Amino acid sequence: MIGWVGYATSNPNLSLPTIFYGIPILLGGLALKSSELPPATLLPASEEAVALRQVPASQTLRKLVKDVTRWRYGQKAHLESSLEALKLWDDDAPPQLLSVEELAVEDRYGLALRFRCDGVAYARWQEKQDRLGRFFDKGLRAQLSEPARGEVLLQLLPATASSAES
Repeated sequence: MIGWVGYATSNPNLSLPTIFYGIPILLGGLALKSSELPPATLLPASEEAVALRQVPASQTLRKLVKDVTRWRYGQKAHLESSLEALKLWDDDAPPQLLSVEELAVEDRYGLALRFRCDGVAYARWQEKQDRLGRFFDKGLRAQLSEPARGEVLLQLLPATASSAES
């Protein structure tokens, strides 16, 4: 603003830096603002889940929570590269992560990820269920449900002894 006042009052020392530096910075800021992705909602965790959060085995899932609960720029959706690798991506209507909930299951840490996915059918998620848990970390299993039409609830849970043996 000072630069524009300087330009209007014929003081070029203040206006030239505004034109040469201010306008590109403004355009860069507008580009970032137009491509920002807000963080997914982190639902309140139970006391058990908060206690399990610090266990070393929970490190990968903690990183996942930290990643999806921060502002992102230049991406269409959270976990974009992971969903593309899993072939759960649609360019026109990518799955959008709505919320994350930390879980305590069998005295181990888990996550529930709720996606809105208009472009990817629930059946395609079910086809990838076996691979979903292993994709995020060794020792995880995935449980899927469809809480509402067009939504998928992906629970990343610790593998039980029987599922780890098979």
